[in-house]
Amino acid sequence: MTPHGRPKGAARRAQPPGPPVGHAGIDSTATTMSSRVAVEVFLSFAFAYFFSALVRGVTATLAPSFSAELDLAAGDLGLLAGAYFFGFAAMQLPMGRALDRFGPKRVLLGLLAVAVVGCIAFAVVHSFGGLTAARALIGVGMSASLMAPLTLFRRRFGAAAQLRANSWMLMTGSLGMVASTLPVQWLLPSVGWRGLFWLVAALMALSIGVIAWRVPDDAGDRPANDLPAARYADVFRHRTFIRLAPLGFFNYGALIAVQSLWAGPWLVQVCGLSATQAAQGLFGINLAMLLAFWSWGMTVPRLYGRGWTAMKLIALGTPLSLLALLTAVLLGPRGGAWLWAIFCAASSIVALAQPAVALAFETRVAGRALSAFNLVVFAGVFTLQWGIGLAIDLGLAQGWSAVSSFRVAFALLTACCTLAYVWFLRSSDALAPAKLNPPG
Repeated sequence: MTPHGRPKGAARRAQPPGPPVGHAGIDSTATTMSSRVAVEVFLSFAFAYFFSALVRGVTATLAPSFSAELDLAAGDLGLLAGAYFFGFAAMQLPMGRALDRFGPKRVLLGLLAVAVVGCIAFAVVHSFGGLTAARALIGVGMSASLMAPLTLFRRRFGAAAQLRANSWMLMTGSLGMVASTLPVQWLLPSVGWRGLFWLVAALMALSIGVIAWRVPDDAGDRPANDLPAARYADVFRHRTFIRLAPLGFFNYGALIAVQSLWAGPWLVQVCGLSATQAAQGLFGINLAMLLAFWSWGMTVPRLYGRGWTAMKLIALGTPLSLLALLTAVLLGPRGGAWLWAIFCAASSIVALAQPAVALAFETRVAGRALSAFNLVVFAGVFTLQWGIGLAIDLGLAQGWSAVSSFRVAFALLTACCTLAYVWFLRSSDALAPAKLNPPG
């Protein structure tokens, strides 16, 4: 990973005409960072993001344990898993403004401390309400684990390096999701799921120390001109944001909702697998995601250099994910882990929307732009994760089998994702530079 910071006069000359991903009119504000420091910064952030993804996805592996110990219905399980995303989404707007005002390092350190407290609380409370609140607190603490590094990358790296760093951060997240499957299943007999959260709390505390030690201070990195909170309205009205928001809510939200929860219950209740077999399937799904994001990190900068846009890649890649989702509905019990691996890997193309949104705005509002889009994504995850569970429960209440209930719920999900893709294709205006003026 090589940063592409440039002196002020050179940035515009080095950019190809009509930037393929989005127009960043103020790219010259990026500061330089040596390759060695860039690697250290990336690895420090990645260490924390690994555990964020592990905690996010572990509910898919622990779903049988939670359901048995707490006697949870599908809707309850969806609410418990979705509480993480509720806390995560609730923090996005204030956290985005804090990233722009105080800098990514300071904000991330403070929030990770909250995540440590949330993990400890989840390990010690016993009521369903207490566990739900603790999981929401973990979501609050993890809310900057990706946005903080992406904000720093937006300020210090050129467009191609941002795309690569973004993909490889998500690859790290996929590695955390892989760790949340079979490795967690192997640990459960010896430490239990409560001991697992004690262990995660300790490792998260270690990541705080690593970031404090290796990531440069924010003092020289914050943009001089801060914008008032009302400027979020400019972000939400921007054409790039409007075009990508439904994809973020439904398609990206569906990817995370399936990967972090519903793939596991599908394998158990629809395909009839044991908990161990389901964990093996989840391992394969998340390994496919890891390879997908690694591939994007390797190939997207080259495609960018050849004039391929993020919008074009999303337009071409999304139909495969929709086809995989529809096929899972049609196959039912025969739609095993291999099919969900295809769905998740194909859906990973939508992750390019995050750097596309960031590059459409000035660096001084990068934190707000990224966090606003992340709010849309994780509001979608919470809604879909809980909504799928409610739809399954409704089907069961009508006397349908578990297989039929799951298939109807995922048919509704397929329809929503398809409509979001149609909106994306119809909103075909050329990308416009963000028109955000300094206050006063």
